[in-house]
This record gives sequence, C-alpha cells and structure tokens, in this order.
Amino acid sequence: MARMICDQVIITGASSGLGEAFARRLAGGCKQMVLVARRAEKLDALAAELRAKNPELEVATAPCDLSDEAQRARLIAAFGTLDRGETMLINNAGLGDHGDLAGSEPARNRQMLQVNICALTELSRALLPKLMEQGGGIINIASLAAELPIPDFAVYAASKAYVASFSEALRLEMKEHGVPVLAVCPGPVHTGFGDVARRPGHGSGDVPFKKWFYTPIPTVVEGSIKALIKGRARYYPSLRIRLCAWFLRMVPLPVLRLAMGFRPRRAAAETEKKP
Repeated sequence: MARMICDQVIITGASSGLGEAFARRLAGGCKQMVLVARRAEKLDALAAELRAKNPELEVATAPCDLSDEAQRARLIAAFGTLDRGETMLINNAGLGDHGDLAGSEPARNRQMLQVNICALTELSRALLPKLMEQGGGIINIASLAAELPIPDFAVYAASKAYVASFSEALRLEMKEHGVPVLAVCPGPVHTGFGDVARRPGHGSGDVPFKKWFYTPIPTVVEGSIKALIKGRARYYPSLRIRLCAWFLRMVPLPVLRLAMGFRPRRAAAETEKKP
C-alpha cells in the first residue's frame, strides 16, 4: 500500500472504541466502508453519521456475531460483492475476561477464542487473494498483553500472543506481494473493554493498570495507519508502551514468572471478600 487512501476499508468491532475511531478517521479517505459488529443499531447510527459527513462515501453495515461460525461464513461470502481496488482490513473486534480460569464460563472462553483468533484468521485468509492481486493491507489489533502471561487474563493474553505471532508470520509471507501486515500492541485504552471483560460482582470495569499507562484512542488510530503505510511489523503507541515491551522481551522468562507471581490479583482478592 503506497498511500493512506484505500478504495475500501473493512472494520470489525466498528460499533465502539477503536473500531468506531478507525471508521471516523478513514471515512474521508476511501470510497467504500464496511462496518462489522454485533450491534446493528450502533452500526446504523455510525453509518448515517459517516454518510452525512462524507456524501461520496458508500457505507455498508454487516451486523455479525463473530463468535458464531455460521455468521462468519455469511460475512465472508459477502466479501465477494466488494468492488475492485485496494482494501484495508482492520481486525479490531476482541473479547476479554477478567478473572481466574477456574471461575470462568466455558462458553465465554469459547467466544473469546472464536473472536480473537478464529474470526481474525478466517477474515484475513478470505481477503488475501484480493489483497495480493489488487493491493491493500491488514491491521490486526493485538495488545501489550501479547508479551507476557497474565494471571486473571490467561485466555485473553494468550489469544493476543497468537495475534502478534500470526501477524509477524503473515507479514513475511505477504512481503513479496507488497501487502503490509501490522500488529498493533497498545496497553490499556479507554474503549469500554474493561466493562465487557468484567465478571458480575467483580468491582469496577477498569482493567487493573495505572491510569498513566493508558493511551488515547486517537493516538492508537493515527499511529497505526502511519505504521502500516511505513511497513512496520508492530506498533506500540507510546514511549512508555515501547519501553515496557522492550523490557519484557529482554527479561528472562523465569524472572517474568516470579514477577507475575507477585502481581496483585484483584479477582482473587474480591473472591476472598465474598461472604
């Protein structure tokens, strides 16, 4: 992708948070946009807003529960109707669950794996022939959590490690075709993720990080687009996050294990408080 403007942009998890921000940022730089998320009413409202501000933009909404294999298949089949031209795929949709694995809901774990891993992989695979022939790129939203195992976020962190590794390998496969693939690895971002990841009765929806560690949504979005255009493999959206990622890669695994063993566990503490 030699320029920022693409003919088409496909965004998953577009009804809120980073996905919604990507849609607003890219609406003026493409001809067609496909918004994917579970909440149809949210997608319709965003689509109407984007059309009003960008009269020449064609916006299609695709309500889809990406944890459902049949719905994913229908979404992928619809990709065949897209116009020709460069396409940017932004795999932003993701689920989390804050709490120990022993107390988790098996159905929730399956949903998380289906959305964070299966959907991202299948959508990327479905569009690769088009990208190889007509150009474009892929942005996969991973996380700083991909760098280490996190108690109380065991499944989520492991799924994001998959996203980061998958993106690195796919980038190398696509290099000769001129298709950039980027793994975005932010720390915590104020997107409502914590509220969705929170289990009933487990306190506030905030993800347990210091407030100074959060990155503004516009910084993540703008930096991700620039990083994709430059052909970078990963994007860490602040100096603090980059230094943290570098530190985590340099520290021996036994030391990380020891450190994570002493990490305060809010989920465990709240469980002990229950009568």
